[in-house]
Amino acid sequence: MGILIAETTKQEREKIVADSIGNIDGSCDGCMAGLIEMYQPYIDGEKEIRDINMEFRANYVSGDDGSEKNGCGYYPE
Repeated sequence: MGILIAETTKQEREKIVADSIGNIDGSCDGCMAGLIEMYQPYIDGEKEIRDINMEFRANYVSGDDGSEKNGCGYYPE
């Protein structure tokens, strides 16, 4: 099974994200909600998962705060 948008259905992408993140119902310190939001464009078929990961890493490495971030380091658009 692939992970590209063209190779998956929305339901499969939801499962890929859920399986990758783990217990998405757990609240930890609020991080899970941010992670799910971060990957929503992938689930919706708008952006490949590799592009989301690359954007996240670019913000992390550059130190560019961009917009306000939550405790997980997620930068909402």
